[in-house]
Amino acid sequence: MEHQLTEEWQLVEQLNRVARHLKSTFVGKDDIIDLMSLCLVGRENLFLLGPPGTAKSALVRALAQRLQGKTFEYLLTRFTEPNELFGPFDIRQLREGNLMTNTDGMLPEAHLIFLDELLNANSAILNSLLTVLNERVFRRGRETRALPALLMVGASNHLPEDEALQALFDRFLVRVHCDYVAPDALAEVLEAGWNLERRADEAAPTITAEEILRLQAALPLVDLGPVRPAYTDLVRKLRLAGVAVSDRRAVKLQRLLAASALLCQRTTVIPSDMWVLRYIWDTDEQREVVAGIVDAVVHADAQPARHPRAAGHDAPDADALLREIGTLAAQWELPETSPAERTAIKDQLRYLHGRAQWLTNEVQRGYVQEPLDALWQKVLQA
Repeated sequence: MEHQLTEEWQLVEQLNRVARHLKSTFVGKDDIIDLMSLCLVGRENLFLLGPPGTAKSALVRALAQRLQGKTFEYLLTRFTEPNELFGPFDIRQLREGNLMTNTDGMLPEAHLIFLDELLNANSAILNSLLTVLNERVFRRGRETRALPALLMVGASNHLPEDEALQALFDRFLVRVHCDYVAPDALAEVLEAGWNLERRADEAAPTITAEEILRLQAALPLVDLGPVRPAYTDLVRKLRLAGVAVSDRRAVKLQRLLAASALLCQRTTVIPSDMWVLRYIWDTDEQREVVAGIVDAVVHADAQPARHPRAAGHDAPDADALLREIGTLAAQWELPETSPAERTAIKDQLRYLHGRAQWLTNEVQRGYVQEPLDALWQKVLQA
């Protein structure tokens, strides 16, 4: 199966390069950037919760600059009208008796949609937004069209308080806090911000909307079978803890598990891919409870292919990767190494390559990549 995905693996590395670039720009936002990548491949909606000034808008705009496609961004108010999001009626069509919308440059044509202050949405646009978010379909009168949206991001500085907005919030499968950075990281934030002002961003890595679609099309090739019992048990535990994991949400989350595996260049989901379930809370009070239940599962996964985010905010350790590569190189050179052991070394090497892509420090990644590539050459020549 995996050898059939050579081109997809290249696209995965391309998307991971985009993510690393964003991480080097936005200090302390690694979890949010990883979730944006995950939701992009899984084609699910992401909700950012946080006070003003925590780079919610800047993060999405930076991703939009790296995604070669159409973007739509709008700041919602209580008075926002449907025309402001979806476009006005086409006057030429209206004269001919056809009620059609002119969507040029509006939400229905965008690949990346960002709705800031989402929970200011009023009843006039609520039903249209619910259909857009849940079904990726735009309906207006007799008009119905499928949307090209790859990722929809909503942001707010508060959680929903009334029932109508709760339905809107529920359409965002993944929720993450966007907080101020820790005081000890402030100097790093200031340096990164100043470097952003000084450097030209034209050479930064990019990925096209068509390439993201190819990654999304590869999701059905990922096998969820090995973790389905554990996943079912985890959903059951979350429900018992009071987290409203509906059947619909449980089914949709499987796409994110598959996306997590794909971004690690795997075609099989493993327990650590369930790290994303940390971010399905409904209230602030649930965050710690959900994280505790999910971490009990993902931290127990000792497989070498585990997702780097399974450990929380810790990035892969460059020194540990170098030691593992050195051990594999020594094993490969042993004359008594059997064909089965050599196959296992190849698999391990593939996993190490995937983990190395998550190193955000360019110098460290270079040090790790050099012996990794050298060993790959030996393996390919054998």
